Amino acid sequence: MPVPEDQPTLVSPASQGSGSSAPGSQTYGSSWKAPVYQPPGGYVPPGSKGGRRRWPWVVGILTVLLICIVGLGVAAAIIVPRMLRASANRKRPAANINIATPGDTNSNSNSNLNTNAKENSNSNESGNEAVPAPTDYAAVLSELTDLEHEWTVANINADKKALNRILADDYVGITDGKQQGKAQYLREIKRDTTIQKWDFDDLKLDLKGDRATLTGIVKFVVNGQELRFRFSDKFVWRDGRWQATASQVDPIK
Repeated sequence: MPVPEDQPTLVSPASQGSGSSAPGSQTYGSSWKAPVYQPPGGYVPPGSKGGRRRWPWVVGILTVLLICIVGLGVAAAIIVPRMLRASANRKRPAANINIATPGDTNSNSNSNLNTNAKENSNSNESGNEAVPAPTDYAAVLSELTDLEHEWTVANINADKKALNRILADDYVGITDGKQQGKAQYLREIKRDTTIQKWDFDDLKLDLKGDRATLTGIVKFVVNGQELRFRFSDKFVWRDGRWQATASQVDPIK
């Protein structure tokens, strides 16, 4: 039957879809006036707004810091070595003093060494207050006994450095009737591997101010045989220590 023209026909959106509504039914709902569907925009994390404007400043600050660090490193590499060289130059002595080595066999160089040592000793004594010689008999006897042992070890090992310190510059020794000064003593000394042990006996000390004389008997064991010698050593208190100025050694038969 035809629909009259004076009655409008209402069509529900649902009726045009799945067709679940009955024919001729009218559906009224909020979806009828809903706006057209719009897809969601891209997600922006919280706090990220304006981030693109800050990173150029961060990069600029880091670049300036890097330039400053590199500049300080270059300046340190240039200035520090110069300061060290300048400090070393200030501490460098004006002149060097040559000291004879144990293997030196030149009597002239030893004589020059002795002369220079004497001059330096005199200059040091004039600039510094002299240490007075000890006066205690027992202490001096003990100190000179230790010095005799040290002297014996230096002789056995031909330790010229130790002998140069023990012997005074004006030392004169007599051994087996032969006289020799310090330079000759140091030049002719040789290592002795035959002595097994030694000991001192009957030690007597004569102490007079800065002069001391020690006498006694020294016994050596050589290849199982004991050899005895009577000795007399003279010492002087100089530069704050005892130094040997003379010695005489004679075998006891």
